[in-house]
Amino acid sequence: MTSVQPPTTGPGDSSVPPAPRDGDVRQVPSDPSDTARAGGDPAEVPSDPSDTAREGGDVRQVRGNLSTTARASGDPAEVRGDDVDQVIAAWSRERPDLDAAPLAVLSRVSRLARRLDRARDLAFATHELAVWEFDVLVALRRTGPPYRLTPGQLLAETLVTSGTMTNRIDRLTERGLVVREPVADDRRGTWVALTDEGRHRVDGAFSDLLAEERELLAVLPAEDQAELAANLRRLLLQFESPTD
Repeated sequence: MTSVQPPTTGPGDSSVPPAPRDGDVRQVPSDPSDTARAGGDPAEVPSDPSDTAREGGDVRQVRGNLSTTARASGDPAEVRGDDVDQVIAAWSRERPDLDAAPLAVLSRVSRLARRLDRARDLAFATHELAVWEFDVLVALRRTGPPYRLTPGQLLAETLVTSGTMTNRIDRLTERGLVVREPVADDRRGTWVALTDEGRHRVDGAFSDLLAEERELLAVLPAEDQAELAANLRRLLLQFESPTD
């Protein structure tokens, strides 16, 4: 058999890539047709970034695959990936024995939650409300007229301790945002009712919050938002009792 000599190149010639080392992700052709010409199996080409990461690739390879996906889907947001893609690629490289797939969903939920917290702070600060104040006032507001609940009902709505709720009611009363009212048929019972000023503050803060949230979701079409909401609902239902 006649041996084939590789072409020679000078040190400055970058047209021919260096010979791949064992385990080097560059030896995996990026195009299945390249694989076929090389005598390999096109099925061995990783089909998504997580495959690449599990096979020991680095984040540059992950981003390359994301770019390919973006060209196919037409979504420019997929071109560069995000920080979570880098985290998953790093963990898959360092701990290939672990399946890092949950990070793809829950790390993004966590990061979005932090951004939502900042949006809430901004919306509420405009109306001189702390987050905890808004939580109590909005629980009263959404009950409808006469906008009142017992302290026990407020506990169930806001998931805080009895002592914490008593302190919050006291502070909101001092600010003129709620008032305590007696329960007609229970001498020991008390209503916590929203004042006109409290309703005005919470209405303004809620309107601003919705504007901030719409801005956060603006990148997703309405149908994608509906699908995302449905999937998140399925996740949350496993933690809620039938009476919640």
